[in-house]
Amino acid sequence: MTRIVNGMPAGQLEGVTWQKSGRSNPSGNCVECAALPDGSVAMRNSRDPEGAALIYTPAEIEAFLGGVRDGDFDNLLG
Repeated sequence: MTRIVNGMPAGQLEGVTWQKSGRSNPSGNCVECAALPDGSVAMRNSRDPEGAALIYTPAEIEAFLGGVRDGDFDNLLG
């Protein structure tokens, strides 16, 4: 079994199902997420599916999604 570490190539995460937002556009500008066996979540850039995967704990994902829902990152969209 491959050891899962932050920044590893996303292509090395075997047996995971990547998903993206229904709001993703046809040009592939989106972030994809995958649930990992230990409960953590991997994220990758859909334009670089073999690039680095960032690995987050469930608590980190919960805090991030809460911030998104609260509008904490709206300023990033200009």
